[in-house]
Amino acid sequence: MTAEPRQLSPQRRQAVIDALRNGTVPRRGLDVLAVGLDTLQPTLLEELEQVKAGSAKFKALRGEYGTGKTFFSRWLTEQAKQRGFATAEVQISETETPLHKLETVYRRLMERLATADTTSGALSNLIDGWFFALEQDVVRADPVLEDDETKLAEAIDALMEQRLAKLADRAPMFALALRGYRKALHEGDSAAAQSLTAWLSGQPNVSAAHKRAAGIKGEIDHYGALGFVEGLLTVLKDSGRAGLVLVLDEVETVQRMRSDVRDKSLNAIRQLMDEIDGGRFPGLYVLMTGTAAFFEGPQGVARLEPLAQRLSVDFATDAKFDNPRAVQIRLRAFDRERLLAVGRRVRDVYAHGASAPERIAAHAGDAYLTELADAVAGRLGGKTGIAPRIFLKKLVGEVLDRIDQFEDFDPRRDYQLTVNDQELSDAERAGRPVDSVDDIELDV
Repeated sequence: MTAEPRQLSPQRRQAVIDALRNGTVPRRGLDVLAVGLDTLQPTLLEELEQVKAGSAKFKALRGEYGTGKTFFSRWLTEQAKQRGFATAEVQISETETPLHKLETVYRRLMERLATADTTSGALSNLIDGWFFALEQDVVRADPVLEDDETKLAEAIDALMEQRLAKLADRAPMFALALRGYRKALHEGDSAAAQSLTAWLSGQPNVSAAHKRAAGIKGEIDHYGALGFVEGLLTVLKDSGRAGLVLVLDEVETVQRMRSDVRDKSLNAIRQLMDEIDGGRFPGLYVLMTGTAAFFEGPQGVARLEPLAQRLSVDFATDAKFDNPRAVQIRLRAFDRERLLAVGRRVRDVYAHGASAPERIAAHAGDAYLTELADAVAGRLGGKTGIAPRIFLKKLVGEVLDRIDQFEDFDPRRDYQLTVNDQELSDAERAGRPVDSVDDIELDV
């Protein structure tokens, strides 16, 4: 169910408005803007509950530019946080986060690890929460230990070893680092504790002395990264968290990589899917996003037959009959009705905290929103599907802000829509009509 504007706190409302004004997707408050997700929402929330109960899920999301993949991903992570999950959004790129290097993907995951009360880099808080949960479990089992600090510490260490035993084979270094972290805290060595947290996060150049004292060596490599994800899931579950939702965004970038790197990246996806299906990661929900060309084109999934088979879904049927339970789901492009619906929601969110809501109602009614949406789409070649970002940017930054600040501003009289190439993305720019054949760029 979509939230109402009045349910947003002033801070969340401001964050939503600021992001839209800048032409970006908000990171919070997305439930109040969600339109067109009615057919997907119940199933996805049900899947989160299943993962919370101990299963795991891999989901592929396909959609072209403007369909709202980033919005959808952030909406899902926000829903997950509300249900006790930790989340991480990792954008795949050719240079900074290549998919075939799982150690780099793991490092980005840890950098962007978030919870309902921590926006990023949440590992340290989660580990501290894990040790606190261990202490609570020990005291609950034997309340007398609370009065004996030495015996309490010994009991916590024993329980820690018991919980870490299942990681001994797959991620022994993760367990060693946690032991070293607890020892450093017990000895008051905050520098060592911070170093070990950094190492657990996949960061390079960690103090060799601190690693040596903890009995660990080297760095997290491609083969060890998935084991460390298991370690993270153990910490999350044992500290009362529901699990982890990991978004792998813009995976279609692998199509631009060298053929050998591309094949390794596709195989990494296949490996991750197989490990999830094999039960290795209880509590993990992976959402991978990409374009239709990635899922169907010759430079994408089709290059690796086993992966293509795993991700194959029939999209020949009318989209209204799409199966939201399938491994691959698609987002439909924005149409005029959906564009206007989200415009009305944004206007109402803005008006709820505006200094002059009566002027917003008078000058930015549904009729004016329709005029503005049609005008923006017209400047983009009539392609409503790629218009949402620029439409909302213009609505907030050039219309609603002025109505709210200037008593005599009337957008029909005082505002003329302009759309410059500099403010458009490549996809938006490609949608613009050309004035003559001289404006058409050819690859020669």
